[in-house]
Amino acid sequence: MPAGAQQRWLDGWMVRFSPGKAKRARCVNAVADGRSPLADRIAACARLYEQAQLPLIVRITPFTRPADLDAVLEQRGLSRFDDTRVMVLADLASLDNLPIGNTASHVGITIESSGLESFAHRVGGFRGSPLAQRQAHAERLLDSPVPFFAFEVRDRGSVVACGQFALEDDLVGLYDVFTSAPARGRGIAGLLCKQLLAQARSKGARHAYLQVEGDNHAARAVYHRLGFLDGYAYHYRTWDPATA
Repeated sequence: MPAGAQQRWLDGWMVRFSPGKAKRARCVNAVADGRSPLADRIAACARLYEQAQLPLIVRITPFTRPADLDAVLEQRGLSRFDDTRVMVLADLASLDNLPIGNTASHVGITIESSGLESFAHRVGGFRGSPLAQRQAHAERLLDSPVPFFAFEVRDRGSVVACGQFALEDDLVGLYDVFTSAPARGRGIAGLLCKQLLAQARSKGARHAYLQVEGDNHAARAVYHRLGFLDGYAYHYRTWDPATA
């Protein structure tokens, strides 16, 4: 399925169905009230996902329309899962005041740029994602109207972490920041995020955001140390979270 066919508008709802790991790329974003009956829109979305051979997933944010959609989906038996936080850093200039940290644990560490396709396979490998999901991720990055910039962290030549950012005007978003299990606890994620934000700042970024699961306390601690604060929370609903 070509990238352009992986999303469509359905009476005020953005319906995305890219077969990758990221749920935000294969879910319903209910951003407007629409004109048709709510039951009809839910049924139409269910048919679209069935045709795409994907589970129906609906993303619920503070901006979801209609406002009672979450309650309606709960009544229909769709379970809530993956509570997520959108965190924001209002001013990238605040990074200038951060302490350098323990550089002893960073001896032998280098951070290098990466091609988007190789990055998608790298982070997919870290996560254990199947080939189809890695390919879908690569396709989304290569076809994105917003430019992405990917980086890898090497420890004496071996890749131990990776991350990327999307840049739109003066706003930068951090995505897919991942540290391999053996390399955790050394401050590598914080070092990588600082580098990503510095690179984005050199390209004109002034404000930053990211998304992280609410119960990922280790990652949230890293982001809090960088100055990120919670902006808002969202979650998903589906009939069977185990298949999502």
